[in-house]
Amino acid sequence: MEQKKIGFIEVFSIGVGGMVGGGIFAVLGLTIDLAKGAAPIAFFIAGFIALVTAYSYVKLSLRYPSEGGSIEFIVQAFGNGLFSSIINNLLLISYVIMLALYAYAFGSYGSALIAGTDVVWIHKALAAGVILVFMLINLLGAFMTGRTEDVMVFIKLAILIVFAAVGTASIDMTHMAPQQWMPMPSVVTGGLIIFLAYEGFELIANTARDVKNPEKTLPWAYYSAVIFVIILYVWIAAVTVGNLTFAEAKTAQDYVLAVAAEPFFGKAGFIIIGIAALLSTASAINATLYGGGRTSYLVARYGELPSRFEKKFKNGYEGMIIIALLGVIFATSFDLDNISVAGSIGFLVVFSLVNVANFKLYRETGGNRFISGGGALLGISATAVLIGHNLIHSPRSLITSGIVIFAVSVFSLTYYSLKKKRLAPYIDKDLEKEEVLGSQKVN
Repeated sequence: MEQKKIGFIEVFSIGVGGMVGGGIFAVLGLTIDLAKGAAPIAFFIAGFIALVTAYSYVKLSLRYPSEGGSIEFIVQAFGNGLFSSIINNLLLISYVIMLALYAYAFGSYGSALIAGTDVVWIHKALAAGVILVFMLINLLGAFMTGRTEDVMVFIKLAILIVFAAVGTASIDMTHMAPQQWMPMPSVVTGGLIIFLAYEGFELIANTARDVKNPEKTLPWAYYSAVIFVIILYVWIAAVTVGNLTFAEAKTAQDYVLAVAAEPFFGKAGFIIIGIAALLSTASAINATLYGGGRTSYLVARYGELPSRFEKKFKNGYEGMIIIALLGVIFATSFDLDNISVAGSIGFLVVFSLVNVANFKLYRETGGNRFISGGGALLGISATAVLIGHNLIHSPRSLITSGIVIFAVSVFSLTYYSLKKKRLAPYIDKDLEKEEVLGSQKVN
């Protein structure tokens, strides 16, 4: 029986739900600290890079519809050798970092609701606990259904939109006056650090094979999802900056949205936003664990990760356990700056290469090389700026990134050499069948 195809609303929801996860709750305070009154501009800068990159995803998704998503695009452009193996493992570890970021945010807001402030041991216990709970739920096969996830997405969006709408009336515009801006390098860095808050739109790529009328649906879904989230993030940043002093935002950096709701909602606002953050980050943890487990299984199956990732444990995969445990280590061992920088660098590298992929495959995808080339330059430049700024002002925050990239490279090189493994020429076997049939018809 043929699987029912999904339409624009479902695909749009996947993109928005992937972006509006725990990221906005976790990193808004960090961006305000770096950009001050220009925080809304920082969010726009990151969103613009995401929007340009979405063009490459549209073209590649239409030409190579695959459950492998970004992994498939990398393989088609760069081959199935060591380089693609390293990049794909970098993508996988970036999802682990996202998992840690969501758990970190869950711990921050949970501690604030329980103790009124960020108590370290409560924070870490909640961060580790929420990952382990959802790991067990996934392994028992009792993961949330798509309908439940849709409800969660609706709830968190509704709360954020109400927060922004009501808070707009009490914005103090002097907080965003140009004299309150940090120097532009800090503003740009603030945007790049929170780039991971936009990464979720790439999940649309994994649905391309199941979309009705993809030539029309996919472009609309990609662009509208990214533009909607840019507007929402810029609006939320403006309301937060406009209702808090920079000192208040700094003090409550890890749970700043909850504090920003107090001036117009009172103590109830703190609680409502705190609960929304817990729901949102929990939902994102669940989805990331499930998706990460599937990804680790997928790449293992085609020779990228050790074969033990393939073994089933009850109704889940061992890979899910490993991903969860790595998430716990990251969430409890590194601070928010380190996690955010490492995650953003990982996704900026992957997205830059997806733009390069569309640039290389323009004859296949019908893509505009100017747009995809510009996206690649934006991503590469953004990565360089992020690394350079932190090298000067916060070198310690690069340690996590260095450890991650070094470990991924050594692991891939060692395993690739010892096992003589290669990725498959096509990650998605259905795509391979279509490509083979297509070439046979041509011949």
